[in-house]
Amino acid sequence: MSAIPAPLLSATVTLLIAFFYFYTGFRVGNLRAKHNIKAPACSGHPEFDRAYRVQPNTLEQMGIVLPLLWVATFYPIPWAWIAPLAAFVWLCARIVYMRGYMADPDKRITGAMMTGVCDLILLLLAIGGIALAWHGALA
Repeated sequence: MSAIPAPLLSATVTLLIAFFYFYTGFRVGNLRAKHNIKAPACSGHPEFDRAYRVQPNTLEQMGIVLPLLWVATFYPIPWAWIAPLAAFVWLCARIVYMRGYMADPDKRITGAMMTGVCDLILLLLAIGGIALAWHGALA
């Protein structure tokens, strides 16, 4: 069996991240109905408030992770599989973040820190890949 190409792994993780984001949106909608919070209100019940904050925070974080994932995928260092792995761990970190935040906002820190570490890993991979590409282009 040959190795699975990094772009296929990255595309799969990207879809999983999108599905998770859709889940957070559906969860907000369901809790809006459950607690009778009419749009455009963005608060009203603690359970809704926490779920609502998880959704935009996840969207904000997607704006960091997805470009870094794809730059690291298109300009890979020799270990290209690390980028989709880091993005998959990022997704797991967002689940930890959501579960912690829903239980108690103070419990979101572990997931937030894991998310940040994954972002940093992807940033370093992207920088390394771009540096290698520039080195090859200028050689």
